[in-house]
Amino acid sequence: MSSCLLSVFLVSLDRTILATAVPYITDAFHSIDDISWYASAYMLTNASLQLLYGKIYQLFPAKPVLLCAIVLFEIGSAVCGSAPSSLTLIIGRAIAGAGSGGVMGGVMQTIVILIPLHKRPVYNAMFSALFAISSVVGPLIGGALTEKLSWRWCFYINLPCGAVSIVAVLLLMKAHGQAKPPVTARELWNKLDLLGLVLFIPSISSLIIALQWGVDYQWSDGRVIALLVVFGVTLIAWMAVQAWKKDNATVPPRIFFQRTIAAGFAYSFLLTSAIMLMIYYMPIWFQAVKGVSPVTSGLYFLPFILSMSLSAILSGVFTQRIGYYNPSMIASAAVLSVGTGLATTFTTHTGSSHWAGYEFLCGFGGGMAMQQAGLAAQAVLPLPDVPIGIALMFFGQLLGGSVFLAVAQSVFTQQLVKRASGIAGLDPETIINSGATELRGSVPASQLPRVLAAYNGALTDTWYVAVALSSAALIPTLCMEWKSIKGLKRGRRGLGPGSNPAGKLSEKAKAPPAASDTNEDGGVIRSDGRPLPDNAA
Repeated sequence: MSSCLLSVFLVSLDRTILATAVPYITDAFHSIDDISWYASAYMLTNASLQLLYGKIYQLFPAKPVLLCAIVLFEIGSAVCGSAPSSLTLIIGRAIAGAGSGGVMGGVMQTIVILIPLHKRPVYNAMFSALFAISSVVGPLIGGALTEKLSWRWCFYINLPCGAVSIVAVLLLMKAHGQAKPPVTARELWNKLDLLGLVLFIPSISSLIIALQWGVDYQWSDGRVIALLVVFGVTLIAWMAVQAWKKDNATVPPRIFFQRTIAAGFAYSFLLTSAIMLMIYYMPIWFQAVKGVSPVTSGLYFLPFILSMSLSAILSGVFTQRIGYYNPSMIASAAVLSVGTGLATTFTTHTGSSHWAGYEFLCGFGGGMAMQQAGLAAQAVLPLPDVPIGIALMFFGQLLGGSVFLAVAQSVFTQQLVKRASGIAGLDPETIINSGATELRGSVPASQLPRVLAAYNGALTDTWYVAVALSSAALIPTLCMEWKSIKGLKRGRRGLGPGSNPAGKLSEKAKAPPAASDTNEDGGVIRSDGRPLPDNAA
């Protein structure tokens, strides 16, 4: 399991490690116009392949698929590290993103295989804690590597760590419980839903590029509108294919429209978006309004990260004890709503006791339920469908972050221009182009207080988006089933995957059991926790 967690930390770190290295990369390649693509290329392939990975993990054993994903991530990292041009770096980021999407889902699928459902909340909590830690550690490590060695080591560092992870997965991960029925070439063609894939990848790619260009240019730009039209048309076509192919679809409609799955997807979409807004814009407030360095802003952000990690672990233990994921999900959205609401009261004079306390509250709320929607999917879906359910929750998180970070950037830019326009003799573009760290050196000292007030106001207006998102996340929690995950507590090994009990089973027994009604090997258990005997009639 440690090898899996190392893989998670690597791909999570890779999302943020470039934050402090980008200026050095643009200096090396003279590629200021490509900055947005260093992140977008990674996010584009990660998001667009997420559902395909869910289908692949449904059809094939987790171990070889996870290994392939790690290798793909390593290849992308090697391409980035040795890139002779900006274009090569972007291609490498796209390859790494494609591998990253499979690593996240593969680790969760491995947890499903190896860990009984009633024990999974704690492992999900460790998953969330690693994500939180990497969010703040990434820029710090990236800055240190860039200053002491080279920006290329932001990518090269993945190679030895990834190699350790590959060896550990090969040697330590047991294949027991991962057996899948053999699939013929014809069955594979039908079940992989290649037609759906051909429609889904352009659809999500168009959306992500449109969101990026909408921030860089204008939302009324013809290119942005054209991309949004392509997104809408291909998405409708993809949905039609899903309805037509039914169980052979990438996302069978019976799974997506299952009550808890649909609600969990909406919850992941909304809550993760609110968390990402705070993670991205809180350090900017420290750098611009408080005038600290990127490294110091990372240290100032520690209350958020530490509280998120702490609450993730505590909520995992709590969920394991009571057996229900719903309370943590409700509390998470409620506490995060309060925390983000308090953050909107920040001023240029807000002291450390206030901002640290509000940070702690935001982080504590965000960490309580980052992976609880995935746990809900494991509880309500038949075991063979769990990979698709997990992929849907990850996709909701990625999609929400992509959409609302673009929305937040638009809100921030518009509000900053509006507020700065009232400052006589100052061009708002000067403030926008200077960036957070260079703000104080780009404006006259006499105008600095008003500029800082404008920057502060634009950021707090942006955080209202996080307030709305976290508050809206309460709505899906009301639609989710209350299903206990403690049914496995006394379960022992029952029927292995692919085995069939002798005799005729009742119609109820023939139905695929929910993940909460199976042991860690996929065997069926009775309500009293004992495995169903082979001669059940």
